[in-house]
Amino acid sequence: MKKRNAQAAVPADTLPPEVRPGQSVELLKQLHILTRDGKLNQDSRRKLKQVYHLFQFIEKLLLELPASDKGPTLADHGAGKSYLGFIIYDLFFKALGQGTIYGIETRSELVESSRQLAERLGFERMRFLNVSVAESTQSVELPEQIDVVTALHACDTATDDAIAFGLQKKAKYMVLVPCCQAELARALNQNKVLNLQRTPLAELWRHPLHTREVGSQLTNVLRCLYLESQGYQVTVTELVGWEHSMKNELILAKYTGQKKRAAGERLQALLTEFGVAELMGERYPLVGLTAPQSSRPE
Repeated sequence: MKKRNAQAAVPADTLPPEVRPGQSVELLKQLHILTRDGKLNQDSRRKLKQVYHLFQFIEKLLLELPASDKGPTLADHGAGKSYLGFIIYDLFFKALGQGTIYGIETRSELVESSRQLAERLGFERMRFLNVSVAESTQSVELPEQIDVVTALHACDTATDDAIAFGLQKKAKYMVLVPCCQAELARALNQNKVLNLQRTPLAELWRHPLHTREVGSQLTNVLRCLYLESQGYQVTVTELVGWEHSMKNELILAKYTGQKKRAAGERLQALLTEFGVAELMGERYPLVGLTAPQSSRPE
């Protein structure tokens, strides 16, 4: 009853035009997008623009999925307050009447608050797991197959864990917006002296600032090659409305089944060329190729 009164307090004709027909006003308030009196400020308007832009990519993928008895499944890694998951459910899954969204988050208080919010809103097909991205691959609470995997700003190697999860769950699509990436930068830094003696390419990461930038760029390039080597068609684009953030790179991966051997070979060659071949087995175990004869493939 309280939920109905809260929504009725803001007549539909007084809502900002950005709020879509049928969208849960109570949800937008709980996510601090709408104020208590149903208004948008400049910051929340930008936030809504961002999530709508990301949603349009995900909605297109969901619509391309073949029909099934249980509906589509989506796993959102590093869900945080499940901001993205709630919006997707409200705009797509709610009207569909089937399908399930799984929010995966390590912070127990956020998992519990998301569960409570889903219950208040009647979002019955949302599930929240208090596990890490890596641990989720072994969770019995998740189905054997997941249609869509999302990871929005999953920090450092959590994006790699989300990719590993997607590969294991035979995901048809992956939607990744990487965040801070320190693992490869640390490896570059550890081998810096030897690499400066070995190749002039090491000048690219000789200075600490460049080490971080090159490490971030190379990490995402390797992720794309890994996905291509495992049968995914990869598109890299920029999120509109996220210009204020350096973390606005969007990686879209669609499973085609056509594994590109050349992508795996180039991945290995890059790791060797940059002196971080030790990451091969840990981060890219499914490539399974012998070392390329040349470190500079055509």
